[in-house]
Amino acid sequence: MQVLIVEDEEMAAKKLVKTLAAAVPEARVAGTTGSIAETVAWLQANPAPELILMDIELADGQSFRVFEKTEVTSTVIFTTSYDEYAIKAFKVNSVDYLLKPIQQSELRAAVDKFQRLRSLHQGPPEPGSAVDIASLITSLHKAQGKEYRQRFLVHYMQKMVSVTLADIAYFYSDNRLSLIRTRDGRRMVVEYTLDELEDMLDPARFFRVSRAFLVSVDCVEHVEQYFGNRLAVRLQPAIDKEVIVSREKITPFKVWLGK
Repeated sequence: MQVLIVEDEEMAAKKLVKTLAAAVPEARVAGTTGSIAETVAWLQANPAPELILMDIELADGQSFRVFEKTEVTSTVIFTTSYDEYAIKAFKVNSVDYLLKPIQQSELRAAVDKFQRLRSLHQGPPEPGSAVDIASLITSLHKAQGKEYRQRFLVHYMQKMVSVTLADIAYFYSDNRLSLIRTRDGRRMVVEYTLDELEDMLDPARFFRVSRAFLVSVDCVEHVEQYFGNRLAVRLQPAIDKEVIVSREKITPFKVWLGK
């Protein structure tokens, strides 16, 4: 059984490798990564491992972003130091997790569960979908008391106006500015980058389809095939720019759109 370990603390990664070797002798460590970027690069360059042990908090952000940047077909067990209230989010969303410090017996039990499911389905169990990840993020934020933004104070016609999230169709970048397009077609400047906005918004409602567009699920009019096995998104209100789903985001985008 090939296993990828995603852990940004070197000592913790070494300890997990030793624990895995003791608890699951049949496991082989296919690789170790310590950041979102490194994990995405590894997954795109190597055959998918059967199992990924993935820490949530990485050096460059939360590992949930890996699922937005590339397709993950492996079974994932998250490792976390979250408290008992946040752990409820994992249970509610049926996502496997191991609480740090990871015990040998608990790791063995988690792998046994994975193997039973694989045997039952005559193959690898279905991975946690992008919808599961989005729901997990929402639940974790609620458990931690985090609330998503519901309105923004923006520049419009030499004034500052408050715009509710329900009125926003999509966010996009143009000439180094971050802009809002409202459902009634108005264009407004917002003083956040798209990276910052992505962290402020409920992932069940907004999806980052590319570096330049963050769109609301209600404002996707339809999707078309685009050359290079990509997808073109038609938004409402329309915009005179191509909105192309990044290749690595096609699968999670389809799942998100079909929720």
